[in-house]
Amino acid sequence: MCGIVGLFLKNPALEPQLGTLLSGMLETMTGRGPDSAGFAIYGAGDAEDGSVKLTLRGPDAGTLSKAVSGLESDLGLSLSALARDTHSVVAVPAKDEQRVRAWLTANAPRVDVVSAGRRMEIYKEVGLPASVAERFDLAGMTGSHGIGHTRMATESAVTTNGAHPFSTGADECLVHNGSLSNHNDMRRRLEREGLSFATKNDTEVAAGYLSWRMREGASLKEALESSLTDLDGFFTFVVGTESGFAVVRDPIACKPAVMAETDDYVAFGSEYRALVGLPGIDKARVFEPEPARVYAWERNAGTSQTAERP
Repeated sequence: MCGIVGLFLKNPALEPQLGTLLSGMLETMTGRGPDSAGFAIYGAGDAEDGSVKLTLRGPDAGTLSKAVSGLESDLGLSLSALARDTHSVVAVPAKDEQRVRAWLTANAPRVDVVSAGRRMEIYKEVGLPASVAERFDLAGMTGSHGIGHTRMATESAVTTNGAHPFSTGADECLVHNGSLSNHNDMRRRLEREGLSFATKNDTEVAAGYLSWRMREGASLKEALESSLTDLDGFFTFVVGTESGFAVVRDPIACKPAVMAETDDYVAFGSEYRALVGLPGIDKARVFEPEPARVYAWERNAGTSQTAERP
């Protein structure tokens, strides 16, 4: 049993409130997942043209600071880093991303790359959702959309690596409630396609599957539609991309889910109580997403936000 939340803002005027709203939603799902929590924010500080943001995670701030200094001295880079507890967001030239990753693998084995992208930052840790949100100052973050997850570990240890969201592509991430029965077979298939995985978690395989399908030219909606036949099990996926937000449930839809839509936002929660603190929720169109149906919204270029009504 885990908890999922997501918030996609159609009204740019609400972007300064994204972190505050998402933090409240995440904390409400504590009962569904008190072991660990994580979230992805889009737009907390977009990378400049020609750059990519890498969210790094380490055992402590000192280890991260040492890694950033090593990157600068050994690779001749001048890097800007924003430290947040056990994570640090580092903007690097896009042309140097693979050099940076290779250096970290060889010289900083205790530092992991949690996410990469122009707009996305991912933070996750062991602990109660409210504590995780406070450690990273989620309430102070701004952006266009975000997703979050609270985990109750039932099939594996309680670790930061097991926490959601999982990201396997630039500005792509996924949170998941459920279980996949064919994830080992799918992992081997995706590894033959050139993907690599940091954990044995089935959610990382699901994220990798979507990244692979989109890399092959599928849209996010098309990738999620094909997941309904290629991924076996029971699941609810909430997905974020640089410009989009999507939800899909398996054909049985045994995991709880509720959505709300207004002119200002689209919101998802594993339970309705995760949505009650949102502005204008009393006038929202509240509905349960149908089984095996993809619900997807996209962000227009620039500052305007629009949603494609399912």
